Amino acid sequence: MHNAVFASLGINAEYGALDVSASDFEGTIERLRRSEYVGLSVTMPHKDAACRISDEVSQVARRIGAVNTISFRDGTISGDNTDGAGCVRALGHHGVVVEAARCVVLGAGGTARSVVDALVSGGAREVIVANRTETNARRAIEGLERCRIGDVADVSKSDIVINCTSVGMGTNESPIPAEALAGVGCVLDAVYHPLRTKLLDMAIAAGSKTIDGLWMLVFQAVEQQCLWFGHDVDALVMRSAAMAELARRGNDPTL
Repeated sequence: MHNAVFASLGINAEYGALDVSASDFEGTIERLRRSEYVGLSVTMPHKDAACRISDEVSQVARRIGAVNTISFRDGTISGDNTDGAGCVRALGHHGVVVEAARCVVLGAGGTARSVVDALVSGGAREVIVANRTETNARRAIEGLERCRIGDVADVSKSDIVINCTSVGMGTNESPIPAEALAGVGCVLDAVYHPLRTKLLDMAIAAGSKTIDGLWMLVFQAVEQQCLWFGHDVDALVMRSAAMAELARRGNDPTL
């Protein structure tokens, strides 16, 4: 996705993957801060560690305790988190309004915490976190207004449901039963492999608007480009590149 943007804008940059173990993470970041790297995307399981070692941390990343984007500025490590903003932008791209909406977030990990924070900032009327572990659910809503811990029973009474669990990743499983989706306005599944998950299939059958996880991935990457280079980019350029890569890997991009 990022390389497609660089090519379209004529930017002399390259985006690649680095496989880094937890024990080598801090040392790797220290080496890269003194290199020609502009920044990094940070994936699990390094998001919490990235927050700890950043010299500067955005208010959003500090509140949720997770960094998914590092920017190197004159040797300084700046940490931010674009997952929540990417989710809200994906919703808006599909005409879904967060303001005054009743939202249910499934899961309470780093991505879920970022999404909860962004929904509250976006003016959601209520944000409910449903998670297997109550301790993690409490962490996800800590310090935020208009939030509470809930369960699957809250889903059918909501306007927007966002799955931030890994359930459905590479499997034909759903984090909630089909009957829970009755009356839900919109379902966004952060899972993007497969692109059309069982949860989205059930949501379509229930008459809900559906948004696949690739849209959220694309818009969080758009936010990363803003942080690294100070420009907004065409999300469709990224989406097209990602769809082509999914097709190359044999994941049928049908949604």
